Amino acid sequence: MITPFTIAIPQDRLDQINARVAAFEWYEAPIEGGWGCGADMAYMRELVAYWLSSFDWRKAEAALNAWPQFRAEIDGIDLHFYHVKAQKPGRPTILFSHGWPGSVFEFLHLIGPLTDPAAYGGNGDDAVNVVIPSLPGYGFSGKPARPIGPRKIASLFNKLMTETLGYPQYIAQGGDWGSLVSAWAGYDFPNACRAIHLNMVGVRPPPTDIQGEVERKWADEAQSRFRMGGSYFLQQATKPLTLSYAMMDSPVGAAAWIVEKFHAWADTGGNIESRFSKDQLLTNITIYLATRTFQTATWLYRGVMEEGSGTLPLGQRVEVPTAIADFPGDTLYATPPRSLVERAYNVKQWTKFDSGGHFAAMEEPEKFLSDIRTFIRAL
Repeated sequence: MITPFTIAIPQDRLDQINARVAAFEWYEAPIEGGWGCGADMAYMRELVAYWLSSFDWRKAEAALNAWPQFRAEIDGIDLHFYHVKAQKPGRPTILFSHGWPGSVFEFLHLIGPLTDPAAYGGNGDDAVNVVIPSLPGYGFSGKPARPIGPRKIASLFNKLMTETLGYPQYIAQGGDWGSLVSAWAGYDFPNACRAIHLNMVGVRPPPTDIQGEVERKWADEAQSRFRMGGSYFLQQATKPLTLSYAMMDSPVGAAAWIVEKFHAWADTGGNIESRFSKDQLLTNITIYLATRTFQTATWLYRGVMEEGSGTLPLGQRVEVPTAIADFPGDTLYATPPRSLVERAYNVKQWTKFDSGGHFAAMEEPEKFLSDIRTFIRAL
């Protein structure tokens, strides 16, 4: 059963968060200045000062509530989702899946241009239906009793789309975890998930399938980047519960853990606010804090390890039409060579952009929208 949903964080919860932010005890950092060793303390002090003096969650909450949202139980998990229909009937439907440390907030500014492009100076024939769920364990969705992986989430989302919402077919879009969810939707449910659009290549051929000098060079460089920037992944995949004691207790600690990734993975040129405002960062952070979902969100990393859903079986690929949007600013998860990707996906569109990074929908919304529309027109 689908029930309407409205975000309404109790004031005492917000007061508790702010009190803990205000009580944070700053300390002497071994290295002052720069992001090379983690979240820059000078910037975190600036962000916290803004948090306490200027950030207005109620304003952010009103923006989050501006579009229709719902909850529905799928296999025992309450899924939260936005569902906005196109202004024209009979249009395609897109399922957007976010990742970590993001949320549904990443896509909200795209709902209007996608569902009613004519109202935004576009072509009304480009209108699509939009569904944006919160991943299980994230934000306003329910919390699984144990870790689940992206392949299981793809199954939950497919049921949401086909059985609950009644769409016989849909297009899946995703980056970060959303790229894995979308890939498995296309692999496991090709009759329903008719195509996928990815701005990160998460599901790949097995490492034993690396071929040729170009692919080996990419794999070596990817491994080197992961050694320097992948410690968060290993912690969240192996000992997420230990991490959660600190992050569930300290709003500033959780904010630093999240903000550092927005700086490192986006095409910021060293200035995080060249891509994200303080209000955007704090809105996303507050979703984690207010819903107490930092812990259950990170358990998805344990889920993918237990599920083994990071690679396709050797010699198999996602056969539904696939679009790859390659944004160069995502240095940790740089797009693999096309030869490797095409062994895993039926690539019909490949777009290499000159700017933008991991959070492409927020960083380069116009380019992101244009690429999706070009793909849908071709379909």
